[in-house]
Amino acid sequence: MGKKVNITKGFDIKIVGSAKEVIKFVPTSQIVAIKPSDFKNSSLKLLVTEGEEVLAGQKLFFDKNFPDIFIPSPVSGEIVEIIRVEKRRISHIKILADKNTNYKSFIIPSELNRHIVKKILLESGCWSYIRQRPYDSIPSPESIPKSIFVSLFDTGPLAPDYSFLLKNKREDLNKGLEILGFLSLDNLNIGKNNNSIEVNERHGMHVHKFIGPHPSGNVGIHIHHIDPLKQGQTVWYVNVQDVAIIGKLFNSGQYHAERTVALVGSGVIEPSYYEVMTGSSLDEFLDKKMLEDNQRIIQGNILTGKKAEAKDSLSFYTNQISIISEGNHSEFFGWLLPGFRKLSVSRSFFSWLNPKKTYNLDTNTHGEERPFVVTGQYEKVLPMNILPVVLLKSILAQDIERMEQLGIYEVSEEDFALCEFVCTSKIEVQRIISDGLELIRKEG
Repeated sequence: MGKKVNITKGFDIKIVGSAKEVIKFVPTSQIVAIKPSDFKNSSLKLLVTEGEEVLAGQKLFFDKNFPDIFIPSPVSGEIVEIIRVEKRRISHIKILADKNTNYKSFIIPSELNRHIVKKILLESGCWSYIRQRPYDSIPSPESIPKSIFVSLFDTGPLAPDYSFLLKNKREDLNKGLEILGFLSLDNLNIGKNNNSIEVNERHGMHVHKFIGPHPSGNVGIHIHHIDPLKQGQTVWYVNVQDVAIIGKLFNSGQYHAERTVALVGSGVIEPSYYEVMTGSSLDEFLDKKMLEDNQRIIQGNILTGKKAEAKDSLSFYTNQISIISEGNHSEFFGWLLPGFRKLSVSRSFFSWLNPKKTYNLDTNTHGEERPFVVTGQYEKVLPMNILPVVLLKSILAQDIERMEQLGIYEVSEEDFALCEFVCTSKIEVQRIISDGLELIRKEG
């Protein structure tokens, strides 16, 4: 039996530029690029050389710490360039994609078990779609999670509507959930809301309903309320669209890296969904789709995404590209003006009287970093039973024992994104959480 969880803390950021319910096809870029930096805490080593021909699904990198983990090529074609930076570290590799993709085939037995499923996921490189808490990294194939989580919905700003973009991929989605069931040892937890796509329930699957504002769709919130982590434990999670990619592998015997990306934000001419190949050039993808002047490209949502340039490629885990105006301007006495058009979490402006209003936000932080002031703001938007300010201060003090007592293993940067958004002191909260997790990881 699943649980029903009412999330009362949080905040929905309503901004202009939501995607229309239409999916458009984007041809595969002539040049596709794969970046080792997409894979957190992985030490990737190259398996191919310039001039070599590869198939879609062929191994490009392996992790020197876990040699069974591979990163696959999303397309077939020729390795035309390997870009290295300082200390000969690989920045990315470029593949000249074939017009017609040739796939590496994988044999899928009719009878599956945990051992066979793990072997196929590792051999195809699709193991890299699985990530673990803590650390948000690809898990060791030898580890056994206490549970696996999949969230069927996203509540972030302008987040993709997975019930829409996966409505024609139900077969692959359900197959992917079946595959995760083999790995979860009958503890597969599915998070849904009122609008989530329906999935086939099976033995060992627990479907939980979450009601409330953002971050109620975050997998970290689901883990905290359903199966919280303790020191020495791991929980795995997979993005719902990546579950469908895994399901496609087991249904077809081929690795298909196409994904549906929501192109959203006030800087987009016509916000829509696009079927695009992983690693595609953003320059080609965004051509004639965005306003030209003073826009910021973000891979992800405006709270947790990473700033990108048009010359970059679509990252391995990206499901959303947000484009909003750069906030490189100052506003004279902005905090004193009535602000009917300004978003306010604390009801400082009269705009709170219109809760359904959407806002045209830019990247301006409206102030610089100030001393850390305890205001109680974080507790209003973080639906977790932890002390956020005390945890952050213990990280700054590098007090590992205190960090462990306060729940560092349960959290990730995205869970604290709203805390950073509402912070009066303009503290880089997500960076502090990232530093704390990295310190814990290095200390073992």
